Amino acid sequence: MASTHSVKTRIERLTDDPEIPDDVSRKMQEAIEKLAGEDELSVRANSAASILQEIGNDPNISQHMRTEIWNLASKVENLEE
Repeated sequence: MASTHSVKTRIERLTDDPEIPDDVSRKMQEAIEKLAGEDELSVRANSAASILQEIGNDPNISQHMRTEIWNLASKVENLEE
């Protein structure tokens, strides 16, 4: 089971990828902020996963990156404290 910290780290690495458009990178940063919030983990995870799924549907990212983002969204949905 992935931890919140490991998922946030993976998202952060993706935001640094030069292949990622700036607007997508900002949305990824928003997902990280949602995960770090004060709400219950389930609320934070659902919010972050929703953002990641939205990013995964962005036509400006490569198929490889889209797959990586969807994998991360799945991991976020399954986070446990």
